[in-house]
Amino acid sequence: QVQLVESGGGLVQAGGSLRLSCAASGRILISYAMGWFRQAPGKEREFVAAVYWRGGSTYYADYADSVKGQFIISRDNAKNTVYLQMNSLKPEDTAVYYCAADREGTSLRRPLGYDYWGQGTQVTVSS
Repeated sequence: QVQLVESGGGLVQAGGSLRLSCAASGRILISYAMGWFRQAPGKEREFVAAVYWRGGSTYYADYADSVKGQFIISRDNAKNTVYLQMNSLKPEDTAVYYCAADREGTSLRRPLGYDYWGQGTQVTVSS
């Protein structure tokens, strides 16, 4: 069983930065895709970013258009941790951010395809 625990959320002013962490307990294979999603009040959960493996030594990243060039996803397999560096934050980035793991490594943007979820961490960006 895999458990995911997010941390690093908080209150930040517009234009600021935060780095979210997602620590996994249990075995996360290098082939798992790891994703970040967010959910604002009254809205559906939406894809933010994912990092996935397609063989060899390279990981690939996929981003929602709304955060491309603003957020960076990375993973440290030795630490079983995934990160989301969030820069130039805007009030519309305010949401609960969730980390998720996909055993098949193919779901990427589809939340229903992910097998494990963290409890979420609140990010609030003030104007």
